[in-house]
This record gives sequence, C-alpha cells and structure tokens, in this order.
Amino acid sequence: MWCLAPSPSANLHAMSDIDVLLQEHRKFPPPEAFRAKALVASPRLAEDAAMDPLNFWAREAGELTWSKPWDTVMNWTPPHATWFEGGELNASVNCVDRHIHGPRRNKAALIWEGEPGDRRTFTYWDVYREVNLAANML
Repeated sequence: MWCLAPSPSANLHAMSDIDVLLQEHRKFPPPEAFRAKALVASPRLAEDAAMDPLNFWAREAGELTWSKPWDTVMNWTPPHATWFEGGELNASVNCVDRHIHGPRRNKAALIWEGEPGDRRTFTYWDVYREVNLAANML
C-alpha cells in the first residue's frame, strides 16, 4: 500500500514553496487587434478593479438582482476564496426575468440554428414565456 503523506523528515522548505505560488505579479496584456474590438475600451475599468478590487466587484455585483444581499464581498483564506457570503440570487431571474421589464425585452436572448440551416431567434420575452409554459407543465 502506498502512503502519500509526507514523512516526518520531509523538507519543510519545499512546503513553503507552495506559498510563493499564491501570488502572481505577471501581466498578460491582450493583443492590440483584440483590444481594438473590445466592448469596454476604457482602461479606467481595469484601473478601478486594480485600485480597489472589493469595491469594484461589489459595484458590479450590485447590477444583479439579489434575493438576499451579501454580508461579505470576499473572504480570502489562502488558498481558498469565497465570494458574496450570505447572499442569494436566482440565476433564472438574472438571466431572463429582469430583462423583460426593460429595454431588452424585445432584444435577442437566444439564437438557435439547426443542422439544415433553419434558424430561430428568441427574445427575452419569448424565453420568459417558454420557460413559464414549461414550468406550468411540470
């Protein structure tokens, strides 16, 4: 039988090397062609995220519809992070329901293409209606 636990005489220095992996300082800028097509071209978004990441993500999460607001934005206990502890949200509400009350109601939410080239576009209202029909059948 094999034992994967370190022996008492294991090199403790090797274990501390793992801590080094918890910090990353390299940057990987996107290619210029990709950057030119980006929906958000402002570098301010990246600057905001870098300067105060917790406030940035709290602000971004505030754009979603929460059934119960979070207590803590992030709890970081290396190597684990938990986000928006105590908060509850419904994926269906955020993907479909919240859009039917605003200007996206009649915008394409889903575009389906079949094998022979047939195509059907569902607006947010169409998806909402179809989901409710399926739920009523259940």
